[in-house]
Amino acid sequence: MKPQRRHALHAALALGLMLLGQLPAAQAQTPAAQAPSNWLPNRPVRIIVPIVGSTNDVLARLVAPKLQEAFGQPVVVENKPGAGGNLGADMVAKSAPDGHTLLVGYNGPLAINVGLFEKMPYDPLKDLAPITLAVSSPQYLVVNAALPVKNVAELVARAKASQGKMSYASVAIGSASHLTMEMFKAAAGFEMTHIPYRGAGPAVTDLVAGNVDAAFFVPGNVQGFIKEGRLKLLAISGQKRFLSTPEVPTLVELGYPDMVATSWIGFLAAGGTPKNIIDRYNTELVKILRSPEIRDKLQGMEFEVLATSPEQFKAWITSEIPRWGKVIKATGAKAE
Repeated sequence: MKPQRRHALHAALALGLMLLGQLPAAQAQTPAAQAPSNWLPNRPVRIIVPIVGSTNDVLARLVAPKLQEAFGQPVVVENKPGAGGNLGADMVAKSAPDGHTLLVGYNGPLAINVGLFEKMPYDPLKDLAPITLAVSSPQYLVVNAALPVKNVAELVARAKASQGKMSYASVAIGSASHLTMEMFKAAAGFEMTHIPYRGAGPAVTDLVAGNVDAAFFVPGNVQGFIKEGRLKLLAISGQKRFLSTPEVPTLVELGYPDMVATSWIGFLAAGGTPKNIIDRYNTELVKILRSPEIRDKLQGMEFEVLATSPEQFKAWITSEIPRWGKVIKATGAKAE
């Protein structure tokens, strides 16, 4: 990577990590003292997940029954994958702004795709209304168990020797798993063919089967396969090691100072949704996410529960769009 590109990448990542690091502290400032909104849905609520078989889906299905209890209306989770998450996000953006359709959004359709796609069918900042940034997590760099590499150095050496014949999976075009590997390719100077999937389920299945060689996934997607010995965990894309895997180094430790990449997930409604509806959803979702039952399950998947205010989530998306845009420009990644 050219020095100016490396500098841009490092600066962009540093800014994003600084802002993300401020979010947990800001949670205490959420407007809990305000009078709660009395709004209630008057028919079933749809939660749109713009990807299949992912931690986004797990989060939605953890939250849905709790929202149903709070509102007294059915809450149904629907998977609408396609175009790197844009299809499902666009459905919500174009839905009636009445609080009966929610989006479980993530890096791709909310930030990355703005720089990755030549044309977006919606504006993430204007056509979607942030409710809460729910969780964030670094990623695991994993390889098929049969791949004859024991560590990152051996993976990089093998990839360089293969001259692009090795492949990696991602959960979707424009996902963090896609762009993080592109960042790593640029940082380590190797080629590897991108194989995008429609969700984590088929991507992990093909990695376990040996149809692809490597991938970056959030821990919850691959923990079981690692424990069973069907995948090998080589490194973590965070600033520090996980408590559950203290023996696994970060990529920063291994000599890649720019390789810190975070996945995040939040809840949104259609742009123009009235503030009282957004506030009611924020109140209920923050309560659910911070409940011991849900928090423990999410932390068990190596997610940090953030549960921010709508304003904090909007500020986060606003900072993420140019941050990932700089990374996309520096790596040369593009939608396929």
